[in-house]
Amino acid sequence: MVNQTSRDLFPSRPKIIFLGTPQFAVPTLRALIDEGYEILSVVTQPDRPKGRGQKLTPSPVKALAKEENLQILQPERLDDRLLDILVSLRPDLLVVVAFGQIIPGRVLGSAQWGGVNVHASLLPRYRGSAPIQWAIINNEKKTGLTTMRMDEGLDTGPILMQQEVDILERETAGQLHDRLSSLAPGLLIKSLQGLAKGTIEEKKQDGSLATYAPKLKKEQGLIDWSWPCERLCGLIRGLDPWPGAFTCYDGKMLKLFSCFLRDVRSRSSVPGRIKGLTERDLEIETGKGCIIVGEIQSPGKKRMPVKEFLKGSQLGPGSILGT
Repeated sequence: MVNQTSRDLFPSRPKIIFLGTPQFAVPTLRALIDEGYEILSVVTQPDRPKGRGQKLTPSPVKALAKEENLQILQPERLDDRLLDILVSLRPDLLVVVAFGQIIPGRVLGSAQWGGVNVHASLLPRYRGSAPIQWAIINNEKKTGLTTMRMDEGLDTGPILMQQEVDILERETAGQLHDRLSSLAPGLLIKSLQGLAKGTIEEKKQDGSLATYAPKLKKEQGLIDWSWPCERLCGLIRGLDPWPGAFTCYDGKMLKLFSCFLRDVRSRSSVPGRIKGLTERDLEIETGKGCIIVGEIQSPGKKRMPVKEFLKGSQLGPGSILGT
């Protein structure tokens, strides 16, 4: 933990080591560069196999760092070898945005002012790796962003600033991801400026209010049609685009996307039955109420609008999904 004297001297332009990996982190790194902060190095996950050809592919953060001619470090683990490199760079601050690993205390200690993290929830709610998805799965009405001073726990450090946002009625995890990603740079810059001016009062998290957002697994997408429509719609939206909520028809898996609610109060005698269809949507009965689905994906193919999918399918009114 940083002592009060050090905090009082927080520089207006700290020298930063940036740790991040996915697309969510890219706008924040871009903003730090554009605002003139000195980026001593970028630490990101190693290149991973991707796509059908399993070609080694750099992370989105690496792609931007390479474009900006920044030093890039890609350790498999945050071990003593990396620590030696970080110490030699003499950073003022670590900025962490969706890096993908817990940052050990010895690594945080390599920077004079430790680490500041941008997390995609209103902490202490939804600590963990999938806060955006779980907020939608659980049908939350609001979520947001938190900047926090990092400690060795899982998103447990003191809060610097927060920004609340409404979750829109039909918003998917992918859409909310993009919206929060675009807001994260502004909140981080305000936090750094507030630390430099001494106007931020750190707030300890109330652990009794903590909830968790563990990493998603593909099997969590299995649809149980006996659930009420609100719960099913949250699942479908929360797992869009990955890993996708899925059901079966005629022994084949189907992933469902672009979901919204209809007729939320009615009881269905046959959950999973297709009640009706148009050129654009399927209306499907659930344990309580109906949902509307606009896109479907079958194995090995791209997701497509219902209108296109139905051209080669036997699906129709009366068909029962989940069989």
